Amino acid sequence: MNKLPLIMTLCCVMGSFAVGAAEPTPAATQFADRVLRYPPGAPQLSYLNIEAMVVSPVPVLEPQNGRIAYNDDLTARVFTPVDGRVTRIVAKPGDAVRQGDPLAWLESPDYIQALADLNDARAQLRQKSIERDRAAALYKGEVIARKDFEAAVFELEHAQEELRRSEARFRHLNPKLDTRQTSFALRAPIDGVVTERKILPGTEVDNAKTEPLFVITDPTRLWVSFELAEKDVGKLHLGQPVAVSVEAYPDQAFTARIDFISDVVDPTTRRLVVRSELDNPERRLKPEMYAKVTPLAEGQSLPRVPNTALVTEGVKTFLFVEREPGVIEKREVRLAFRGPATSWVKEGLKAGERIVTTGALLLNAELSGQ
Repeated sequence: MNKLPLIMTLCCVMGSFAVGAAEPTPAATQFADRVLRYPPGAPQLSYLNIEAMVVSPVPVLEPQNGRIAYNDDLTARVFTPVDGRVTRIVAKPGDAVRQGDPLAWLESPDYIQALADLNDARAQLRQKSIERDRAAALYKGEVIARKDFEAAVFELEHAQEELRRSEARFRHLNPKLDTRQTSFALRAPIDGVVTERKILPGTEVDNAKTEPLFVITDPTRLWVSFELAEKDVGKLHLGQPVAVSVEAYPDQAFTARIDFISDVVDPTTRRLVVRSELDNPERRLKPEMYAKVTPLAEGQSLPRVPNTALVTEGVKTFLFVEREPGVIEKREVRLAFRGPATSWVKEGLKAGERIVTTGALLLNAELSGQ
């Protein structure tokens, strides 16, 4: 068998690999300690994501699970003081109301009884006033004894006191003491916005129920609270800023300040309640939303970096910083706070410097190999 053509073919193939291997490819060269240089167009650069770092407030704790709620200082839960049946509903959720505005009208035997008691007390006062005047005239003419005159005066004073009690009871149901009003008006106790309504036309209501018929509040000012572990109590103080985030707006942080720290630790959970008032001018946040609350250091802002940019070797932490296009330095840094996804650099990095946020481990492997 003639093997010469086969040998020549193999020689040609090996020659082609040798030629390909001899062609130069862009590569990294180490020209100083912890520094990599890449020529323009190097394929390694396509695997890197390089970003300029920004400064932001430094957390003192990891984000805490919190809850947004009504501001109870600006919220009224409206109950009915009488039993009755709803005949007409005036206010609906979303309506702005003023203090004293009717929310709903009720037919109520309790209200009718209070109205009748007031009218009766007024009638009794008129009658006792006439009797006192008559007794005074008779006593002056020495027709009746002094004790009879004094009894008439006492009965008039008693009628006056009974009228005051009747007016107080009725004023609780009808602030204007309008006896022409024969239906009970459930009124707004404060200015605000109706956020909840739990009744329908024809609903039977009674004053023993624990669920409010209406909730009125100022939705532009809410509370956000979380439970703080006992071991972290010393890290927070009144007036300390916090950053609040919710799933509905993942790219936006809302700011607030701590205005309440409970004085009592729950004996079961070993936690205490921390609360802040949250401004909500656009009404984007809603009560009962879950939130992440991050307490911040007062007046301290540092460069914020994603944890994907960090390389840890023993007790040391490094970043890859772009000195200039194609020149990347491995730099040791010190962290002020390391969170689950983001960290803050205390030393070794300035605001605005560009760092490798994706591909740091690949660069570290290449540097170690060289």
